[in-house]
Amino acid sequence: MRHPEVKAFFDDASNTFSYVVWDPASLQAAVFDSVLDFDAASGRTRRDSADAIIAFVRARGLSVPWVIDTHVHADHLSAAPYVQSVLGGKLGIGEHIRAVQDTFGTLFHAGDEFRRDGSQFDHLFKDGERYALGDIEAVAMHTPGHTPACMTHVIGDAAFVGDTLFMPDYGTARCDFPGGDARVLYRSIRRIFALPPDTRIFLCHDYKAPGRDQFVHETTIAAERSGNIHVRDGIAEDDFVRMRSERDATLAMPKLILPAVQVNMRAGQFPPAEENGVHYLKIPVDAW
Repeated sequence: MRHPEVKAFFDDASNTFSYVVWDPASLQAAVFDSVLDFDAASGRTRRDSADAIIAFVRARGLSVPWVIDTHVHADHLSAAPYVQSVLGGKLGIGEHIRAVQDTFGTLFHAGDEFRRDGSQFDHLFKDGERYALGDIEAVAMHTPGHTPACMTHVIGDAAFVGDTLFMPDYGTARCDFPGGDARVLYRSIRRIFALPPDTRIFLCHDYKAPGRDQFVHETTIAAERSGNIHVRDGIAEDDFVRMRSERDATLAMPKLILPAVQVNMRAGQFPPAEENGVHYLKIPVDAW
């Protein structure tokens, strides 16, 4: 199996890993899960995190046919349209973005201006869809449970799983957002676990489990299957669902979920500016 090169970028504010993955022969690359820096207290954005990705791509002489979000993130704003504006490529996400747009379009009372057909993105990946980075074959897998639209992208021997899995000592994604489902997540993870044991897994987040003093972004299918504290081989579906449901009931909402979802469901764009030229984000009160 072909071995793409991968460079990780870590955003400390949201514990998010973004990635540039490329074919070393053709120098074709994809950017995954880029971060737009956002200070909620002031409402100000910065592009430092995205600029670091752009600088790396340019320094390596890479071309970028794809700028991809694995799902609609709840913990950071996507920088995908900014990255695209500089590096080119198509904005991609899973086709089930439509379900997420429908749910959150209603929650945020987005109105007729907000299309709920995924047309803000250039490409909607279907389950099992094949594409390529240069000579390296890639496939998009629909792996819902955390959200209805989560995708895992397998590029050669590397799999980008979004929030579906964490490091073995930390476990799995929460399932209590609208459209989340612990039983569906379990089945998605078992599908990921069917990949070859030496497949490299690249994670979107790490939170340093107790006893570990460094952030880690990479593991393997074999390590997850043998050691994931929530879903390793031998843990039954019903037991996982019970554990996940009990754990999710104790978790606070991500601090940026309200601004992040409003932006990310629009492919990283803010809601349209009002008459004064300013973009505004909504806070639904006692709505969920």
